[in-house]
Formats: sequence, structure tokens, C-alpha cells
Amino acid sequence: MDFPILLAILLAPVAAALILAFVPREEHMLIRCIAAVGTFVSLALSLFAYFTYNQEIGGLQFVFGNNMPWIKDLGVTFFLAADGISLPMLLLTNLIGFSAVFASWNVNNRPREFFILLMLLITGVMGTFIAHDLFIFLLFYEVVVIPIYIMVVIWGSSKRVTKEYAGMKLTIYLLIGSAFLLVGVIALFVKTTAITGTPDMSFTGLAAAAQQLSPFDQTWLFALMLLGFGSLISMWPFHSWSPDGYAGAPTAVSMIHAGVLKKIGGYGLVKIALYMLPLGAKFWAPYMAVFGVIGVAYAAMGALAQKDLKYVVGYSSVSHMGYVILAVACMDVIGLNGAVANMFAHGVMAALFFSMIGFIYEKTHTRWIPDMGGLARQTPRLAVGFMLAAMASLGLPGLVSFIPEFTIFISAFNNYGGLAVVGIAGIIITALYVLRAGANTLFGPPRPEYDHLQDIKGPELVPLVVLGTVLVVGGFLPSLLFDMINSGVMPLHAAINDALQLGGNF
Repeated sequence: MDFPILLAILLAPVAAALILAFVPREEHMLIRCIAAVGTFVSLALSLFAYFTYNQEIGGLQFVFGNNMPWIKDLGVTFFLAADGISLPMLLLTNLIGFSAVFASWNVNNRPREFFILLMLLITGVMGTFIAHDLFIFLLFYEVVVIPIYIMVVIWGSSKRVTKEYAGMKLTIYLLIGSAFLLVGVIALFVKTTAITGTPDMSFTGLAAAAQQLSPFDQTWLFALMLLGFGSLISMWPFHSWSPDGYAGAPTAVSMIHAGVLKKIGGYGLVKIALYMLPLGAKFWAPYMAVFGVIGVAYAAMGALAQKDLKYVVGYSSVSHMGYVILAVACMDVIGLNGAVANMFAHGVMAALFFSMIGFIYEKTHTRWIPDMGGLARQTPRLAVGFMLAAMASLGLPGLVSFIPEFTIFISAFNNYGGLAVVGIAGIIITALYVLRAGANTLFGPPRPEYDHLQDIKGPELVPLVVLGTVLVVGGFLPSLLFDMINSGVMPLHAAINDALQLGGNF
């Protein structure tokens, strides 16, 4: 029997959480080390899976539990597997999860409970990317919601809104989105079971049965999934929870929230909604493109108006997710490659950004841009991390985000013409708010009240080293990312095309 590597990746943080439950609460260093080891094991195994995945064969690999019935009457199996789309998302989760532990190294308020919840949060996010049974996917998605709320309410901080308000708003939006998604999943399951006579919740089983649904059924079912996944990815106009959620969350949650939680929405649109309901996707694609472009422009303008660093990056993340929605709406190989690659690139960039902002807040006790200036003099390493994330945000060539965005623009121009021009204009606004935030925070005349600041050092350097390395290596060796993604996108696109030809035009 092959080693169940995906199960091991999934259970490593769970094992760490169980061990932490028995560690005395005053043993702060031991608590941090256990959390670091748990996430490091998952990261190391994810890297091994990523570089041993056979791209020439493609398809689902590292399969576990596909013949393991969990709820027979519903056709549910504990089916874990990975392909060229899910593996980059799994690796992204563990890169950020490992970095988030060190970004939270100085948490002294109930650190045992904090890291237990962080381990559960990372496990839930990982599970959504490797589950290939829709019931199990939803189960892991619901696991994500509760730790986030608790962590925001207990360890969060925000001046514009209370952390309780931010936590509740974030949770309510996520649950509303999941409610639409749940209705769509139940309806899809009932209708496909009526067609086949055999209950099956696996992705492949549902996709095969859904081909026999009428275009009308696919259209309204896709609309429900679009509302669910669109709320999670903060698609305009369902985006307003996101900046408040970022601002109220502790650093680790902001990193995971921006880095991978939103990506569950994009991943779900590609691997579930688009794959299972291509006729519905074809109908809604032009509307998705419009929503995506509005989100790009609207959120970029919103970021330009902010003076709180977390709100700047929060609105920036909404804007970047607009590009992903636009790319998914193109429904071609170039667009889907760009969508998945941009999710990975943005996740790394946003996580690095929020980790640096967390350190700034920890040292200066403010995120208010007008109250800062000249910090690069006292904290040069922190300034390097901040500006590296900033340059990746505006799509600087040589960093990992440039080629994904360029790919999206090519696909969007081919499919939607003028909308692509509006989307490209968002880059100009991005450059304005990113460069202004960097200039007003790090440069200019130094303030004497910050002369005592110490630069990041020791464990605090881990997020910069890990995430910064990925930003640079991914920029100079884009094939490491795109070859993997393309091995998953090509068969997915072929299946979508076959389904569209069988369903005809409408």
C-alpha cells in the first residue's frame, strides 16, 4: 500500500493541536515549537508531493479513500486526491501556514489556545483543496469558519470597527455564502441521483451525471454556486466583509484569510461549479466578467482612499480577486491557467504583506499611515519585506505575480475586449496606492518617536525568507508553477468543452 501522503499532510497540524492541548499553558516556547513542527511537516510533505507529481500522466494522484464509503446512503466517501490545480493551492496553504506561526511568535495572550485554533484553521483550508467528495469539501469548509471567528474576537485588533463587529460580519457573510452553496449542492445531488439512480457525491460522479441536466437546471444551480463561492472570493458586490475582516483579525488570520481562504472560492468556481455545470457557467460568464472588472476598479479606488495599512491591503486583495473572476469567466485554457496562477501569486504576496504590517503594528502600535514615516532607517529588513510584497502587488516583472496577470489580460482581451482594458487600468491605480503606502510608511524624514524600534530578527525573519523566496523564484522560474497548473487545466478544459458540445448552445 502506498504511503497516504495527503492524509499525513492533513493530520500533521491536527496532531500538533492534540499535543498542544496537553502542554502547560505557561510553556510558551514549547507551544510555539510544537506548532512550528506541525506546520513544517505538512510543508515538507507538500513540497515532496508537488515535485513528485507526474505531470505527464496528470489527473488525480496520491489518491486515498476513494473506495472507503463513509455515508453509504448518500454516496459519500472520504476521497482525498490531488491534481495540477489542487497541489499549488495545497502548497500555498502550507507555505503560509508555516510562515503564520512565526508571524505570531510574539503572541503572549493565551498562546496555547491561539495555536490550537490556528492548526485547526490550517487543516480545514487544506482539506478543501484535497477533498474530491463534495460532502467532505463542505465539511472542511465549515471547519474553517469557527476558528476564524474565535481568533478575530479574542486576538484581533481594529480602530475603525470593533473586533467583535469584524468577526461577526466576516462569519455572517461566510455563512450566508455557504448557505447558498449548500442549497446548490443539495439540489445538484438530488437531481443527479434521480437521473442515475445511484447516490454519488464524488466530483467525477457528480460531473458525469450533471451532463444530463437541462441547460435551465444548470443555469440556476450555477447561480447558487456563484453566490456561494463568489461571496467567499469577495466578488463585487459581496465584498464588504473582507476589508473589515482583515483589519479586525490577528496577523496569522489575516495571512491565511487573504492568502488561502479567498482562494477556496476561486478553486470552487473552477473545480466544482465550472467543471460540473459548464452550461450554466457559459450563461453566467459575461456577468461574471463584468462583476470581476467592477471589483478590480472599485476596490482599487477604495484602497487608494485608505489610511490604515490593513485596509489598503484588504481592498487590494478584493481588487486582485476581481482578476481571478475575470479569468474564470473566460473559460479557456489561458484564462484558467492565469486564474489559478494568480491565486497562488496573490496568496504569497498578500501573506507577506500582512506579516510585515503585523510586525509594524507590533513595534509602533499603529497602522495609521499619517502617523508613520522613515521606518526603513530603523527597520531595513522589515522594509525589504514590505516593498517586496508591494512590488509583487503591482505586478513587477521578475516577481511571481507578473506572468499570471499578463496571462489573464491576454485571455480577457481575446474574450471580452473592452473589459480587459478597464481591468488593465486597475494596475495604474494599484501602483498609486501601493507606492504611496510604501513611501509614507517607510521613507521620508524619520520620526524621533520611532528611534527605539528594533528590526525583525530571529523567528520573525521566517515569513520574509520563505514567502520572499517564493515571490522571487516564481518570477524567474514561472514554469515551476505553470507546468503544474497546466497539467490540471488541460483535462479540465477538455471535459468542459465535451460537456458544452453535448449540451449545445443556448
